[in-house]
Amino acid sequence: MSANIAKVAGIADSAKAASIAYIDNQPFQIEPGESMLAFLRRHGKNAPTLCDAPNLKPFGSCRVCSVDVALKDGGPCKAMASCHTPVSAGQYLFPDSERIQRLRRNIVELVLTDYPEDRWNENRSGRNELQNVAEALGISHKDIRYPAGKNHHDREKDVSHPYMRADLSTCINCYRCVRACDEVQGEMVLSMAGRGFDHRIIMGMNENYQESACVSCGACAQACPTQAITDIYKSKSTVADKTTRTVCTYCGVGCNLEVSTVDGTIKSILAPYDAEVNQGHTCLKGRYAFEFYRHPERIQTPLIRKNGKLEPATWDEAYDFIAAKLTDIKKKHGPNAIGGIACARGTNEESYLMQKFIRAVVGTNNIDGCARVCHSPTALGLQRTFGTGAATNSIKDIAHTECMLVIGANPTDAHPVTGAKIKQRAMKGFPLIVIDPRKIELTRYATHHLQIRPGTNVAVLNMMLYYIVTEGKVDQKFIDTRTQGFESFQTELLKIDLDEMERITGVDRNLVRDAALTYANAKAAMSFHGLGVTEHSQGTFTVMLIADLAMLTGNIGRRGVGVTPLRGQNNVQGMADMGAQPHQGAGYLAVSDEANHRMYEDFYGVKLTRDAGWKIPEMYEAALRGEFKALWVIGEDLVQTDPNTKHVKAALESLDLLIVNELFMNDTARMATVVLPAASFFEKSGTFTNGERRIQRVHQVVEPVGQSRSDGQIIVDIMNRMGYPQPDYDPKTLLQEISRVVPFFQGVKWDELGDNGKQWPVYADGQGTEIMHTESFKLGKGHIQFKAFKESPEIVDHGGQFPFILTTNRELEHYNCGTMTRRTPNAEILGRDVLLINPADAAAKGIAEGDMVCISSARGKVDVVAQISDQVKPGILSSTFHFPEIMMNVLTSSVADTETKCPEYKVVAVDIRTARKVEQRKAAGAC
Repeated sequence: MSANIAKVAGIADSAKAASIAYIDNQPFQIEPGESMLAFLRRHGKNAPTLCDAPNLKPFGSCRVCSVDVALKDGGPCKAMASCHTPVSAGQYLFPDSERIQRLRRNIVELVLTDYPEDRWNENRSGRNELQNVAEALGISHKDIRYPAGKNHHDREKDVSHPYMRADLSTCINCYRCVRACDEVQGEMVLSMAGRGFDHRIIMGMNENYQESACVSCGACAQACPTQAITDIYKSKSTVADKTTRTVCTYCGVGCNLEVSTVDGTIKSILAPYDAEVNQGHTCLKGRYAFEFYRHPERIQTPLIRKNGKLEPATWDEAYDFIAAKLTDIKKKHGPNAIGGIACARGTNEESYLMQKFIRAVVGTNNIDGCARVCHSPTALGLQRTFGTGAATNSIKDIAHTECMLVIGANPTDAHPVTGAKIKQRAMKGFPLIVIDPRKIELTRYATHHLQIRPGTNVAVLNMMLYYIVTEGKVDQKFIDTRTQGFESFQTELLKIDLDEMERITGVDRNLVRDAALTYANAKAAMSFHGLGVTEHSQGTFTVMLIADLAMLTGNIGRRGVGVTPLRGQNNVQGMADMGAQPHQGAGYLAVSDEANHRMYEDFYGVKLTRDAGWKIPEMYEAALRGEFKALWVIGEDLVQTDPNTKHVKAALESLDLLIVNELFMNDTARMATVVLPAASFFEKSGTFTNGERRIQRVHQVVEPVGQSRSDGQIIVDIMNRMGYPQPDYDPKTLLQEISRVVPFFQGVKWDELGDNGKQWPVYADGQGTEIMHTESFKLGKGHIQFKAFKESPEIVDHGGQFPFILTTNRELEHYNCGTMTRRTPNAEILGRDVLLINPADAAAKGIAEGDMVCISSARGKVDVVAQISDQVKPGILSSTFHFPEIMMNVLTSSVADTETKCPEYKVVAVDIRTARKVEQRKAAGAC
């Protein structure tokens, strides 16, 4: 027995010895695949670098990171670049030998021969990596032993772009900017041209930044070691009083930001390399579109309407007025005459407070949020199929998937950091299937593009499912052990008429078959969907079919697979998690269920109603009937962003009381009885939950502008004014409360979230969850259900009179209605909405590029500039609603998803014609 133990111990010792290398003759454990540089850094040593960056692949061009390496103790040394050379067992590394120090000094001196001395002396922020390396080696510009060569000092500075700046006289040709553009953003805008001393960075086809295809992500500026490429904020050279880590407020990706402030003013933003969500990357909105917070148009004091005009008031006056009016309306008309709309840009804690106020203080379930108009079909569709209405996997799974399906989403514009990861994976040769009416950017990299007619998602998915079943590609083991309903699903599926589906979608069945088999044959396939799925009359059914697709092929519950909704706003996931919906309370518990009802009553300490409340569209209808009297809206411009603008305005006009919390005076705020100045995300703390269920801390960066207050504190103040005791807004204590009522927040604690947060469900021991449904679904077994295609009522009712289909979308530079981004330099890059028109349609209608086009629907007319493009098929038009001057939602209808009332923004029956001349339009003020 003792001999066996000794033998096992000997094997273990040998294995340990086989993973040992030495630094300055001291032994250290190595990890598989580790580079020498990573090995050194992990054990507290270092080697200087110039071409290396944390989010770039090792490159080995500068050689400053070289170390001496011996293969045995006392053996001869060889200089090796540590950044890209793997460390091996038994090696002896000497990172600071005299020979290596001489080599580094020699390299840096040669670099400095081509670096202008005046720029060397003026840029002393401590952020110039060349300066830092030189000073560590004891080198200054005057110590250079080599003569200056012909150089590129006389190159003009590039100041053409609203954000990006280039002074390539200080470029050291490290390639970091080129690699960041290639490896991080995948845009390939930057490259090298010329030879010898003419070797230089160029933008595009040797253009300036403005003329190139730059998307202003700033990855190149963050990567540049010398600020040869930077931005208008000089982000990397800012010497800050304070740096605060927080989370971006724009989309559902949830990028981490490092915000630098000087004297209490935001000066610049960088992306932290250790952020699990964005790894040192972000888009132009997160990095650069921050100046809105101090824009002179910020609302800075409460306003109360008096004699038809909004007049400044104190907070006490505003609070007293609101409390008195709500109390009076509740007394006269009952609690159901009052409702609230929470904000998906607010924190989890604020959404929780808003639904608590409506339920526990007002006494109604009339609480909803902007998830109603974007991803409510996702929540319901996934609840019906899996039991949980959220992403099954994490964005990191993109690195492990072998096939990607993107349906009804344009992630490179709407979710840029995730979009870049999808694009990078596709560029590595992994299949990408895009289902979209437009030729979005990802179609350039797609294996298959199914360019469907808007509104036919259900038809094309049924075709894909048909081929997966008939071609024998079903994962029968997964079906048998993890799901139910397959037999009845299959029976109905096989009845579909492929000829009819082909005609309806406008896509060749063979293309659909090829895409279906590509998805089914992959060992790991991952789907992503957005508002092009949900904002349809069959939005919920489409989500259910996407879930069917994953279950039929066994793409659930493991790495690199799953169903991933690309959430529109930064906290639309969290807002729904917190109960800002009329039928489910905090934690998605049905308010009508007796056990849930008793639990909520005990928890809030008041009597509650079990009746489900009104959804946003139902609030409008009730207002027009005279049954709904008061609405509190937090951070949503309903007039500009909700469909059928005239209908929305009529409903709001019929209210007795409209309260609006806002940053800026928008079309909804102009109609308000009371306007309350809200703090921006820079001015408050809390948590956001991103699209992969990651709960992350938001930290206050600056003091609120003027008299603005956080939405959370405003809600608390009104709760107390109306007799319900609620402590002041504090995210730490509120998370303690939330963790007691939301089951999947059970282990969430403010102090334990760390820099990267945790993905729910978070269990009592604090453990988060990257992948859901690994062994079973919340429903027990996944529910596979067939859903038949049905034409949109918009086409049935109006398609004859209005022969074109308008579908709406979002552009990279702006965020939904653009309230914030229009007040930043983003508006210089994209300053107007345009209408995409196929060349054949433009020719038939006599419309030229740049013409004003009048678009008409059954609801109204708008004028917009024409952009001739093959991004859309004949008969299809596409536009945005970023700018209130256009009011595109005058055209959209009240048609909604049959299950959730999510509006159908994506299918609008319209007609087009050339508008009158600009001069005539200005005189007439209309089409």
